[in-house]
Amino acid sequence: MKTATHYLDEANAVVPKISAEDGIAKHAAGGATFIDVRDGTEIAASGTIAGALRIPRGMMEFRADASHALHDAALGKDAEIVLICGAGGQAALTGKTLKDMGYTNVSNVGGFTAWKDAGGPVES
Repeated sequence: MKTATHYLDEANAVVPKISAEDGIAKHAAGGATFIDVRDGTEIAASGTIAGALRIPRGMMEFRADASHALHDAALGKDAEIVLICGAGGQAALTGKTLKDMGYTNVSNVGGFTAWKDAGGPVES
């Protein structure tokens, strides 16, 4: 039987983790799609990355599937996607899901607090 730790280890093995500083540099350069996978109440309480899409982890499969009515056109299979959450775990698990769905350029920038503390651009 798999445990939460097993799923997280699998995700971390296939989804590269980047530092907040590297994420901020990618954000400044433009071209990457940033996605906050936390639920709306968490984002409302803390804010998120400036310009980030807000797609809760539980909706990602629907938003990432081009054949589904809820597909988000900003999610291209070859797009550079940078995921963030509260501490990095949900972003890693979401990244593995995207990889399993055929997305090729996905990374995990970790938790929002680290982003904010590193001086990353934020919005409410």
